[in-house]
Amino acid sequence: MGLEFYITAFVTLFVVIDPIGLAPLFVALTAGQPQARRRAIGLRACLVGATLLALFGLFGEAVLGFAGISMPAFRVAGGILLFLTALDMLFERRTKRRQGQTEEHEEDPSVFPLATPLIAGPGAIATMILLTGQTGYWAATLAVHAVMLSVVALSLVLFLLAGRIERLLGDTGINVITRLLGMLLAALSVQFVLDGLRAVGAMPA
Repeated sequence: MGLEFYITAFVTLFVVIDPIGLAPLFVALTAGQPQARRRAIGLRACLVGATLLALFGLFGEAVLGFAGISMPAFRVAGGILLFLTALDMLFERRTKRRQGQTEEHEEDPSVFPLATPLIAGPGAIATMILLTGQTGYWAATLAVHAVMLSVVALSLVLFLLAGRIERLLGDTGINVITRLLGMLLAALSVQFVLDGLRAVGAMPA
C-alpha cells in the first residue's frame, strides 16, 4: 500500500472520530472535575476506544465472512453510513445528538459515552473494517492500526487542551470546522461506494 492510502486512512479516521468536535463535549462531560481526574478520564476513554477499534480492525472482516457478507457489499454499506454521518455534520445534527448524550451519563463518562459511541462509534468501526479489508497483508493492517492510534492519541491531546481550544475557536469556529470536515467525509464516503461497486463489476475500473 502506498503513502496515499495511509494519508486517506488518517483523514477518514480523523474526520469520523472528529477529535476537534469531541473536545468541547469532553469539557461538558468533565465539568467541575479536578485536572488530574480529567486526565484519567480522557486517558481511559481513549484506551477503551482504541481497543474497540483495534478489535474490529483485526477481526471485523472475519465476522463479516462468518455472516456471509462480502467486503464489496460492506464497502457500499459503510460508504452509505459514512455519507449519512457527513450529512449530520453538515446540518449540525451530529453535534446536537452528541450534546444530548452528554446530558445523561454515569459519574465516570470514560466508557460511555466517551469511548463508545463518541470515539468508537458505528462510523469509526465501519471505517476500520473497510480500511483493513483493503490491505491484504499483516504489515499494512498493522500500519492502519498505527494510523488509528495516532488519531486517538491526537484526541487525547485535544482532550487535555479542550478548555483552551473551546475558548480559542468558540462555537462559530467549531461549527465551521465541523462543516468542512463533513464535506470531506461526504467525498470519501462516495469513494468507498464506488470502490465497492467496481469490486463487483457494477462499474468500469
